Amino acid sequence: MQAGGDRELQAKNYLEKHRIMELLNYLTSALLFFRPEKPREYLISILERLRIAKITGVAFPFFMDHSNIVSMFEMMDTSEKGTISFARYREGLKTLGLLNEDEVLKDDGHVITLEKFRSEVNKRTEKIWSAF
Repeated sequence: MQAGGDRELQAKNYLEKHRIMELLNYLTSALLFFRPEKPREYLISILERLRIAKITGVAFPFFMDHSNIVSMFEMMDTSEKGTISFARYREGLKTLGLLNEDEVLKDDGHVITLEKFRSEVNKRTEKIWSAF
């Protein structure tokens, strides 16, 4: 039984080291957000753009552009105050595949602005892709 446990632990460590679950969550979320007509081709294009960016050293290709982030923020900002609650912020990051289930975010009591949301989405997205 020990050998199976060791293989499980090795697999878990491998997935964590290479941030595979974050990548898969992000890709799945992107599919559900954009709902492309040809999902396989869409995923291939994302990975290809990432590969080209790595090879050429160009800037990281963000797949959630500003208008997508604004749209998502506006959907969460139902009161149209220009801010969202911490709970909605956390759920938005989860929806985008940018928040691990076991990750704990500290709620400092402040509401979240569009700029804070955009910054965090971009930072977390870049962190996922930088592992590749």
